[in-house]
Amino acid sequence: MGRKRIAACLSFILCLALLAGCGGGTPAGAQTGAKDSVVVVMSPTSEPEAGFDPAYGWGAGEHVHEPLIQSTLTITTADLKIGYDLATSMEASPDGMTWTVTIRDDVSFTDGEPLTAQDVAFTYNTVKSASSVNDFTMLDRAETTDDTTVVFHMTRPYSIWPYTMAIVGIVPEHAYDEAYGQHPIGSGRYILKQWDKGQQVILTANPDYYGEAPMMKQVTILFMEEDAAFAAVKSGQADLSYTAPSYGDQQVEGFSLLSVATVDNRGLNLPAVPRSGDVGNDVTADPAIRQAINLGLNREEMIQNVLNGYGTPAYSVCDKMPWFNEDTVVPYDREKALFLLESAGWKAGSDGIRVKGGVRAAFTILYPTGDSLRQALAADTANQLKTLGIDASIEGVGWDVAYDRAQMDPMVWGWGAHTPMELYNIYHTMEDTGLAQFSPYANAQVDATMDKALRSADLETSYALWQKAQRDGDAGISADLPWVWLVNVEHLYWARDGLTVAEQKLHPHGHGWSIVNNVDRWSWK
Repeated sequence: MGRKRIAACLSFILCLALLAGCGGGTPAGAQTGAKDSVVVVMSPTSEPEAGFDPAYGWGAGEHVHEPLIQSTLTITTADLKIGYDLATSMEASPDGMTWTVTIRDDVSFTDGEPLTAQDVAFTYNTVKSASSVNDFTMLDRAETTDDTTVVFHMTRPYSIWPYTMAIVGIVPEHAYDEAYGQHPIGSGRYILKQWDKGQQVILTANPDYYGEAPMMKQVTILFMEEDAAFAAVKSGQADLSYTAPSYGDQQVEGFSLLSVATVDNRGLNLPAVPRSGDVGNDVTADPAIRQAINLGLNREEMIQNVLNGYGTPAYSVCDKMPWFNEDTVVPYDREKALFLLESAGWKAGSDGIRVKGGVRAAFTILYPTGDSLRQALAADTANQLKTLGIDASIEGVGWDVAYDRAQMDPMVWGWGAHTPMELYNIYHTMEDTGLAQFSPYANAQVDATMDKALRSADLETSYALWQKAQRDGDAGISADLPWVWLVNVEHLYWARDGLTVAEQKLHPHGHGWSIVNNVDRWSWK
């Protein structure tokens, strides 16, 4: 038995013991007859290392989700537009340099103290100064004009500020210190009852919640590796558990497979400038190569081969979002891809690999070591490219070198967030280099369009500008193709029969807390 499997089994045994200590070894909501509690299994990477403090990543960062314990000013709706939580109104100044938000006056923290605009301002000023996860350089400061009004002063216009307000949980100024993340006080739907680090989190419904009372009164989150999670499902110790596509053809008595659509995409960066020092790639710098790859990859075949059918083709970093431009979608066309390569002067050599001007159409596709899914996608991509006359090898690398290597070599990445800033962060140039951050690319018109989108005073108006940055006639990101997007990975879960999981909005990158965004609306039959 391998070391990893031994660790997984020990983790599973430990969690069984924990469950036995908390409830006689039976899962919530099923064998006990309880209809208001549930046991959910997530991966160990879903456990917040720094605790449940919004300043240190809770609810934010790479795996964005609703913080549950704290309230937020806004929320994202089912169609990923903006709705209200604590806020009752918001207004941006014509120049976009201030946002004035009015909040409810009937909300209290779980220690009985009222939540006021002072707490909101304190939270945002704290997050700005302390956040180790999110970028708050667009915020200068937050201040209050009365107990229900907070004014955000911006360093630059930022039309998509409402999306940031949807992930920042409000903390109490009077009860906030360096230990807050371990013992959080909030005003959200749930209270942190127990946290056994490395093992489980138990949340209980907030009896004084100002909104609709949660239907699930207790939510237990277990943190398990993939094998142990599947064992917990088979033994009946979980009501819902994350799983991987490789388990999708299994059958588990009393459970069914739940598939959730996502914007959790996998894509390949294609360095768009010639090699100079430690930046660029002489093959992918040719637009014909990038266009041929985009046209010549059969994404549906990739979904079947790698994802066991559980995925959708990806054409951008924001498929299906309100700011997605459908003109970025291109049908698979191998013949057109071959024609483009031939027309651009990439001729097949004696070994079938194309050559142009002495440059062989060959490069390495990187993937993060230990990520079997990205490794399989890299391998499938390489196999398909070989049929186009492009020789791609694959190599696993650690994150300590991956960012630097990706400046020269294509790499399989994972992205996807509920904010247009994902587009900006990937494609906009940086002042110090004049190139985009994660892969060398520059387009002044794309930069200008995205900058204009951020300056829009109206959020709805900005959507059209984000779409224009993606495609504007024969120009834009999807014409330049500095990245080729492969698949959106569906998030899979084993769900116990009789458990009704409330309808999910598109999950972002990260197979974790998003599934319990609306756990308060789950129910048992």
